[in-house]
Amino acid sequence: MRAPIAYEIVRSALQRLDQFDAPAANALYDAMRAEAEPIVRRGAGDVALSETRSAFMRYRGQGHEIAVQLPTRAYRDEDAALLHAAFEDAYRRLYSRVIPGVEVEVLSWVMLLSAERPAESETAAPTTEPHTPEPAHSRPVFDAEAGEFVEVAIHERSKLRPGALIRGPAVIVEDETSTVVSRLFDARIDGFGYIELTRRAA
Repeated sequence: MRAPIAYEIVRSALQRLDQFDAPAANALYDAMRAEAEPIVRRGAGDVALSETRSAFMRYRGQGHEIAVQLPTRAYRDEDAALLHAAFEDAYRRLYSRVIPGVEVEVLSWVMLLSAERPAESETAAPTTEPHTPEPAHSRPVFDAEAGEFVEVAIHERSKLRPGALIRGPAVIVEDETSTVVSRLFDARIDGFGYIELTRRAA
């Protein structure tokens, strides 16, 4: 079975459920969908997309939060009660209790957009010209295998063209995340712009 194509976005936006702002939550998810869909479409083409939502929530004042599944639809202000119930259901499953009288808040919102991967013939990546890009700069990074800091190349994802080959150790950085390429791996940017990591032969 082919692995699905998926892209997950997490956005921090604190909301207390007793002051739930449905239009703000809807606008946030609309923006997340607008960011995720073009990325998934690169590999999925016109196939149907599946969207799932969740949020990291906690009792106000707690130092940790839990993941709570959310309905995938436009929200209304009265959905505060639904989100509160979903949180307490999840909290009860984890801790066998709830805490009465304590307000609940959302710390961050999550969207996972995915699609079944079409047949390879429908999604063959465009051919690329292999090349070795120049790093933006370098910096020391701790190497757990070596037990010491080593100087590694730092590449900016936005400047990497399809066909780029990067030999580890290196780090590929972008606004939301970083991809660490260990000394045992090489990275390649394929024709769709995805990062492929390949372990080198021993």
